[in-house]
Amino acid sequence: MRKLFVRLIGYGTVLFASAMAVASTELPQYAQDEHIGVATCASGVCHGSVRGRDATSVLQNEYVVWSRMDRHRIAYQTLLTPESKNIATKLGIGKAHEAKICLDCHADNVAIEKRGEKFQIEDGVGCEACHGGAQRYIASHVDVDSNHSANLSAGLYPTDQPKERAELCLSCHLGNGEKMATHDIMGAGHPRISFELDTFGALQPPHYVVDDDYKAEKWHGSQIDLWAIGQVTAAKQTLALIDDRLEQGGLFPEIALFDCHACHHSMSEKRWVASERSALPPGAVRLNDANFVILLAIAEVMADGSDVALTSELKTLHLAVNNNGNYSASIAALTATLEKVHNKLASMDFSNSAEELIEAMIRGTIAGNLTDYVVAEQAIMAIDMLLEYRGVREDYSQWLDQVYSTLQDEDNFSPEAYIDSMRRFGA
Repeated sequence: MRKLFVRLIGYGTVLFASAMAVASTELPQYAQDEHIGVATCASGVCHGSVRGRDATSVLQNEYVVWSRMDRHRIAYQTLLTPESKNIATKLGIGKAHEAKICLDCHADNVAIEKRGEKFQIEDGVGCEACHGGAQRYIASHVDVDSNHSANLSAGLYPTDQPKERAELCLSCHLGNGEKMATHDIMGAGHPRISFELDTFGALQPPHYVVDDDYKAEKWHGSQIDLWAIGQVTAAKQTLALIDDRLEQGGLFPEIALFDCHACHHSMSEKRWVASERSALPPGAVRLNDANFVILLAIAEVMADGSDVALTSELKTLHLAVNNNGNYSASIAALTATLEKVHNKLASMDFSNSAEELIEAMIRGTIAGNLTDYVVAEQAIMAIDMLLEYRGVREDYSQWLDQVYSTLQDEDNFSPEAYIDSMRRFGA
């Protein structure tokens, strides 16, 4: 699935709204329950079966899938590489595998007092990093008389829910108030952060099956719904980071919140393209607004006028940040609009809108609004998913190859070449 994009995202690690009430949405790293360790899950009669089983409600091979194929498993080991050691040396933070700033995303870095007897930080991003500390639900989730709601009440994190899943993944793959790959970290050598919920999830080895048992208790909407909610959640979290980080002292704000490629390109290149969404002049440093731009296509299809509001408010935010204006008011207005979009998404069925969404992004690209590298990256991931959802991806495989080829080298990305390749859609 989406194998072509693997070459674009490299080795990046990865970690759905139902009527069911969610007991707690506090991220596993900060919740109250003790993390008892991956080894507790690894028994052959629990989640350590070599092969998936049909006789039970779960496959029982979840630990084996994670330990053999999931890149979250080696997140901690990444900190032991020469590259990581070099980054830590440049930052002056000691050893990468001991530094909180690294462990917060490369491991299940819960507080010492919340680590059980079998807990090992070396396990990396293990079971409880996503599913929550098992101190209480370890008993309920194996009880045949229990159910998913009871497990949630006992501390299980609701990874089936789109919003909660997105917030969990984005806590590392974007950042939150507690942790973030800052510009300092990237300047020291950390790869640029790139993430899209549905695509990155699809690239991970599945350790669950959406069967009748799953459907009876958990959210199981379409890829489109997951993608759309992932986009709006990322946009809201970006705004929260802007609000939190732009005033934190120093000559410059947190530059990781801005579009890397607005600065990082050859001085001889003429990459700037006029954009209605920002109204910024050449040379201006732009916020990374990729998720917002994709949301404009989603809002256009929603046809409730929210695309007009988003366009206006996004432009106001760009100008306020660039001119050191009242961006807090802009953030508040944009956040309110995003909440309306999010609420509309929760009740809207996008299952028949795949073609409209593709057309909206193609139009936006040709008009020059989706031509920044980070936006183009998000757009082609979305179109790839939408083509697959329609069952016609193979019919467009050659075209997808052409588009992806324009994105292979971000340092030499040509907006003109990208636009030209997008024009050929359906040709």
